[in-house]
Amino acid sequence: MAAAKKGRRSSGSQGYPGRALAVILVALVALTGGIFLSGHKTPRLGIDLAGGVEITLTAKPDQGKAVSKANMNTAVDIINNRVNGLGVSEAEVQTQGSDNIIVDIPKSTNADQAEQQVGTTAQLYFRQVLADGDGAPTPTATPTPSGSATSTPSGSATPKSSSSATPSGSAKATTTPSSTTSQGRAVTDALKSGTDKAPTPTPTATATTPSTTDTSGTSTTDPTSGVSAALQAKYTAIDCTKPAERAKASEGAKATDNVVACGEVDKQWVKYLLGPSEIDGKHVTSADAVFDTQSGNGWVVNLSFDSKGSSQFTDVTKNLAAQASPNNQFAIDLDGNVVSAPSVSSTLSGGTAQISGDFTQQSATDLANVLKYGSLPLAFNISDKTTVSAALGGEQLRGGMIAGAVGLALVVIYLLAYYRGLSFVAVLSLVVSAALTYTIMCLLGEAVGFALNLPAVCGAIVAIGITADSFIVFFERIRDELRDGRTLQPAVARGWPRARRTILVSDFVSFLAAAVLYIVSVGKVRGFAFTLGLTTLLDVAVVFLFTKPLMTILARRAFYAKGHKWSGLNPESLGVKAPLRRIRRQSSETKEA
Repeated sequence: MAAAKKGRRSSGSQGYPGRALAVILVALVALTGGIFLSGHKTPRLGIDLAGGVEITLTAKPDQGKAVSKANMNTAVDIINNRVNGLGVSEAEVQTQGSDNIIVDIPKSTNADQAEQQVGTTAQLYFRQVLADGDGAPTPTATPTPSGSATSTPSGSATPKSSSSATPSGSAKATTTPSSTTSQGRAVTDALKSGTDKAPTPTPTATATTPSTTDTSGTSTTDPTSGVSAALQAKYTAIDCTKPAERAKASEGAKATDNVVACGEVDKQWVKYLLGPSEIDGKHVTSADAVFDTQSGNGWVVNLSFDSKGSSQFTDVTKNLAAQASPNNQFAIDLDGNVVSAPSVSSTLSGGTAQISGDFTQQSATDLANVLKYGSLPLAFNISDKTTVSAALGGEQLRGGMIAGAVGLALVVIYLLAYYRGLSFVAVLSLVVSAALTYTIMCLLGEAVGFALNLPAVCGAIVAIGITADSFIVFFERIRDELRDGRTLQPAVARGWPRARRTILVSDFVSFLAAAVLYIVSVGKVRGFAFTLGLTTLLDVAVVFLFTKPLMTILARRAFYAKGHKWSGLNPESLGVKAPLRRIRRQSSETKEA
């Protein structure tokens, strides 16, 4: 009875193979329809295949215990938000080791702008503009009469345009059309003609000038009177048109120091002499670029501060409103670069502001991103920068595809030579696995930003061998059952449970290795681990829902069931024993004798 029951279980284990095949077919059709509906018919490529830039940021060593895991993770989040705020959703930002951040920026229309924003990693400050002028070195200033609070170089012109601020809780830089800028400040005739406004020389580094107010209520205090002679000399000599000098403009300066900085206005470099930080950028809670249709200002940047920043902003605007141009401007200083310098003409309160000017959508978005994501908990140096051209990436992709095709061809040749008719099952299973992998990668690129890089392609190539190994285990179990004298259908039924355990254990080990590698690795190696893990899971699904059901159906066909010499199941080539019934009958006759 026990043997009969066992036989019935084996026979019943054939199940309903058509249902399993229907499940895998429906899944494949649904995934294929998904990529056509989404419009993304190809996987998203990483920088090593599509071209782009990889930047390595290293935390400056003089920051001591501040270089912690928490601060590094915060920096990653801010840099990622800053880059992705430009629409470069394929960018990858991740830590490497204890003090490095790797930023991968695939080639796109915004890659150059993203690269610039990644490099600006220092603190964001709001500083008062003490003086500004043409970016080239300043010519010798013309002496002014004794007692004068300012000195103007020969040929300097007074501004013809001005900036104003609206008191309704928003800082507003509005200028006439002929002299507006995308940075929210007015371009004076002096700047257009290439001349400069130099800071006032002071007798000593600590000299100050009493504050006075003229009949219009504007303060005539000389804001440069507290600036050291050395810093004024640096301002005079700096050439902002040279990248090397721009990079060192405010090197080593603190938030409480006066600094020299550079900024670009209408594609012209401008140098600034700035006061100490009035507001730290970390007090900015939000900043957004919006199109203002009510007042007709076009693209503007709305920003808001936290409670401390709001109080500071009220005091700053009150002080700036009493100053003459350019001292009524507050510079938005990021790592020694003035990204904007709007002016204020009245005290603003409420903790919100609106910066307007001749902004385009892109320039307004760039400024909003700097305001929103400007402050980092650490300062970084760009320790390495690697650029990959799209042409080189295309060659690597072709090389990977060729390697994959060669590997697949070798596997198919081996299957044909050794398994013959059974290779039909294996090849169809490989095709289904490849189709599932491709469609899922296309959808993941849109859903979670998965980018296919060269290591990921290598993972897919390795997966060919893993998937083929599962088929081989199943086929060999079936052959073992045939060698014991069973017919094909019972051999498939009895061989599957044993093969299933082996396949699951093998795939579990592969998936565990891929998961551990993904967790502990960084950069492109994660692409290899992710692809290996994905294809391992798909291998289980294909073997259970396609390979085994298909083999069950084919076992009923005479070509395979009768052991055709090209079926791969030929009894003679397998060394099949006599049928089990005959063996048992002979054994009984021997006992009777």
